[in-house]
Amino acid sequence: MAFIAVLGLLMSGICPAVLCCSDGPWGMDTAVQKGQDTGKQLDSLTLASINTDFAYNLYKKVALENPDKNIVFSALAIASALGSLSLGAKGNTLQEILEGLKFNLTEIPEADIHQGYGHLLQRLSQPGDQIQISTGNALFVEKHLQILTDFKEKARALYQTEVFMADFQQPREARKLINDYVRKQTQGRIKELVSDLDGETSMVVVNDFLFKGKWKVPFDPDGTFMGKFVIDRRRAVKVPMMKIENLRTPYFQDEELKCTVVELNYKNNAKAMFILPDQGKMQQVEASLQPETLRKWRKSLRPRVINELHLPKFSLSQQYNLEDILPRLGIRELFSTQADLSGITGAKNVTVSQVLHKAMLDMTETGTEAYAATTFKQNFLSAKVKPMFVSFDRKFLYIILDSHSKYIPLMGKVINPLEN
Repeated sequence: MAFIAVLGLLMSGICPAVLCCSDGPWGMDTAVQKGQDTGKQLDSLTLASINTDFAYNLYKKVALENPDKNIVFSALAIASALGSLSLGAKGNTLQEILEGLKFNLTEIPEADIHQGYGHLLQRLSQPGDQIQISTGNALFVEKHLQILTDFKEKARALYQTEVFMADFQQPREARKLINDYVRKQTQGRIKELVSDLDGETSMVVVNDFLFKGKWKVPFDPDGTFMGKFVIDRRRAVKVPMMKIENLRTPYFQDEELKCTVVELNYKNNAKAMFILPDQGKMQQVEASLQPETLRKWRKSLRPRVINELHLPKFSLSQQYNLEDILPRLGIRELFSTQADLSGITGAKNVTVSQVLHKAMLDMTETGTEAYAATTFKQNFLSAKVKPMFVSFDRKFLYIILDSHSKYIPLMGKVINPLEN
């Protein structure tokens, strides 16, 4: 499976050049310091739970806006971009961003939030043989403006943000600069993120996120067949259906929510959880999504031998205009003339005009890249065990989990595997 997400925030306004540095609520040394036990530090499991809460809330809003479309997005990538932007936000603008990300500011200091993300992103950037997860931010600034050094240093240290100068008075050149960066960061998968820039644009923030994983037990490509996938009561399509036999894997039948949960492992520290609602129960399952639901499923999963598992092979690509969705999560001022982003340039008259999130997901037999592998099949069936068949032949949800820190790199829904 391959996943690539890119999020861009287009910011418009006219700001004077600022030469001085402003001190934030916490110093640079505090921001990047490791291992200091203050008694209030945001541990990885707490951050993961908060990110899960944000992911589910965002999913519900996206699903409401796109009821008949496939969904693929990375809440972690979006949170990373908003977290980076919040470094330069003040007052109510800052409060709305962090509370929209589901942080309780009376319990968690702002410094700990940024430090928590900083540690997480640093851990993700460590290379792995079987799992590749990387994320980064880039800030494209109008060449006549100047970013405050304090913001630039913190953004680089905590959110791995790079800063580039761009001439937005030459929209074609600026657009090419941004899209070339995105193309390089996503290894050519996303060729164009920004298609239109106007003369009022002064800054563009781009967040890229890449996930690559190889199944611990790959599907046999020779077993893939054309099967039926039911879209609704009136429509069904023929899709390439991957198949694996006699697989021992975590399984749970949720009788309360009326859905089947199957977990497949990647090599190393990632898992894919697939949720198949009973007929007509998708909205019920979606409405129940919250951190407690995920914890319940994780605790209830038990190894079972699935005699035959069918999963469609697909490639998804979606782009979202989040300025229409984030206000429903309470992040409103960011898009208004009341926005205070003076921690970025020293001036308040900078507003966010557009937020783009583009994500891509490939689901294949082996994972991300074709590689030579022998399909491993386990035979645990006996005459006393009733054979089990699980087929994801109708709309289903998927959640990718990091086993170590329990955060969700990406999630979404498949309604039609043939549509991007």
